[in-house]
Amino acid sequence: MLRQKTNSAPDRDQIVQSATRTLATEAAGLASLTESFANGLADPFAAAVGTLAGITGRVIVTGVGKSGHIGSKIAATLASTGTPAFFVHPAEANHGDLGMIAEDDAILAISWSGETAELGGIIAYARRFSIPLIAITSGTQSALAREATVVLALPKVAEACPHGLAPTTSTLMQLVMGDALAVALLEARGFTPDHFKTFHPGGKLGASLTHVRDLMHSGDEVPTVPLGTAMTDAVHVLSKKRFGCVCVVDGGGRLAGIVTDGDLARNLHRNLAALSVDDVMTRTPKSVPPDMLAATATGIINEKGISALVVCENDRPVGIVHFHDLLRVGAA
Repeated sequence: MLRQKTNSAPDRDQIVQSATRTLATEAAGLASLTESFANGLADPFAAAVGTLAGITGRVIVTGVGKSGHIGSKIAATLASTGTPAFFVHPAEANHGDLGMIAEDDAILAISWSGETAELGGIIAYARRFSIPLIAITSGTQSALAREATVVLALPKVAEACPHGLAPTTSTLMQLVMGDALAVALLEARGFTPDHFKTFHPGGKLGASLTHVRDLMHSGDEVPTVPLGTAMTDAVHVLSKKRFGCVCVVDGGGRLAGIVTDGDLARNLHRNLAALSVDDVMTRTPKSVPPDMLAATATGIINEKGISALVVCENDRPVGIVHFHDLLRVGAA
C-alpha cells in the first residue's frame, strides 16, 4: 500500500478545521437532497416506493465500489425492516449470479455517474425480463438512467474530499436515499415493533423489543394477599416469594396496594405484629400492562428507583417483573 509519511505531527487546529469542513460539506449535500423533493424528486420517489411495495419478490440491490458498499447496507436495512432484499455484485452477476434475480423481483441500482460498465449485464437482464429497475444516480442522462423504470436523481454537489475524488458526500446521499426508501416502505407496510423483533431476536435490540409478558412471573409465583391480611402473614409471603414485595388486592381481585421491603424498613419503629397490610402498604402502586416493551419497563424501574413492577390487566395483578428479569435478557 502506498502511504505518504508526514514530516511532522498533524496540527490540531487544522485537523478540527478539516473535520468541520467535511461535516459542513456533507450537511450541504443533504440539504440539497432535501430541496430536491420540492423540485421534482417527490413523484419519482413515491413511484419507487410504490414499485417496491407492489412486488411479490425481493429487492435486488446492486452497485460497484463505494456505491456497492452502500448498497450492501441498504439491502440489510430493507431486509431488517420488512422488505426482503439482498445485494448482488454486478461482476458476479455477469458470471452466473443473474440467476439469483427472478421476474417478480425489483432491482435497485446505485451509481453516482450512471455509467458504471459493470452494471451493463444487470441492466440488460432487467430489460429482457421486464424487471422493474430503480436507479439512484446523479447522471440523469446516463446509460443507467435511460434504461431505468424510475430514476431517483441525486443533486450534483461537492465531495467533502478536498480533491473532489474520494466518494464522500455522494455516498452519504446514496445512503440517506436508501434509508428514506426503507423507512417509507416500513411505514407503508405498517411495520411494528413486534415485526422488528422478529428480524432482531438477538442482542440489546432484541432484548429491548421483548414484551413484559415474555418475562413476567405469573400464576402462583405472584406474591398476593388480600386487604386486611396481618403483617406477619404478609412478611411470610414476601420472604417466600423473594421479589421484595407483596401485592395487596381488594375483594374483587383488583390491586389496592403493595408492601415492599422499603415499607417494612420505614415501619420498623412500629409493632408490625399488631398491624395489617392496610396500615403499611403503599396505595396506588406503579403497575404496567403485559404488552409494555421491556425497554420501557426498565426505564420506569430506573426512574422510580424500585426493583420490581406489578403487571396488571383490568386493574388485576397478573404478573410481576423484577429488575433481574430485565437484566437477564439484556434489556437493563
